[in-house]
Amino acid sequence: MNTTPSRRHLLTTGLGLAGLAALPSMAQDKFPSRPITLVVPFPPGGSVDIMARQYSEPLSRVLGVPIVVENRAGAGGSVGAQYVARSKADGYTLVVSSQSSHLANPLTQPKIGYDPVKDFENIAILGRQPNALVVHSSLPFKTFKEFIDYAKKNPGKLNYGSGGVGSMGQLNVEMLKVSTGVFTTHIPYRGGTPLITGVLGNELQFILDNLVIMLPHIQAGKVRALAVAADQRLPQLPDVPTMAEVGHPELNLTSWTGLAAPAGTPEAVVQTLYKAVRQVATSPAMVTNLKERGVIVPEEMPPAAFEKMMAERLVKFGDVVRKAGITAE
Repeated sequence: MNTTPSRRHLLTTGLGLAGLAALPSMAQDKFPSRPITLVVPFPPGGSVDIMARQYSEPLSRVLGVPIVVENRAGAGGSVGAQYVARSKADGYTLVVSSQSSHLANPLTQPKIGYDPVKDFENIAILGRQPNALVVHSSLPFKTFKEFIDYAKKNPGKLNYGSGGVGSMGQLNVEMLKVSTGVFTTHIPYRGGTPLITGVLGNELQFILDNLVIMLPHIQAGKVRALAVAADQRLPQLPDVPTMAEVGHPELNLTSWTGLAAPAGTPEAVVQTLYKAVRQVATSPAMVTNLKERGVIVPEEMPPAAFEKMMAERLVKFGDVVRKAGITAE
């Protein structure tokens, strides 16, 4: 396995989690006894990469070994995910999973080369990201109802953007269309950064995507959030109702970022990693860190429950993909 410095680097994020106690020292034949590689299937700087960097240093403290982050980007997260799926199932090569790599891609890319449930041990959720229906501040829609009423009276006149064909941003809006009966036009962008530029430049009318990428712009008044997909109103946006409050609880689906290992990883290793993630996720420093970024602190969800949730969403969004005839480029 290539471990040259040009492709990997140890992270020292300095999150101030020195209070986290390391697990008891283990014999060399016990897990872990050497560095763990944490594969991020996206380029540096994105939401999944940021989450990996938030967790790497405190997980290293808890497990007592270095956590080495490696960015293996390509095909919307599929390249890195496939790499980990085919790696040795010993717990030393993990992937930071997301709804892009483990939901949207498998549903829209027929030859992706891995099954998001069968080819992985899905260990733990690192954080949940609320989605938000966001419009440019210059548009007249002040409420979710006003937005839907206009869309119904003007079919096809509202354009929405996403990070690409088959992305979660598109799947979210297609589910909105099924739930509300509106008809809107999709404008795919090549990734999250161009999408943000498109929203801020008023090149499109709305998006229904990850709140984290838009929160600073909402707070600055450049764009307006009409509803959030979250269990309850968010402290950062106390005046914005949830999807359940506007009459669409079926849209109250948060995105997630998780940790996964190759299928066949020993159960003892999976449990060690799960307990380490929970220790970090519930630490005061991490709770504060996540909340400040608009990320929902992950609830306790053991591996079996995590995989059950994934399987249910694959069915739910799979139906949306089939009805909309979505196939990724």
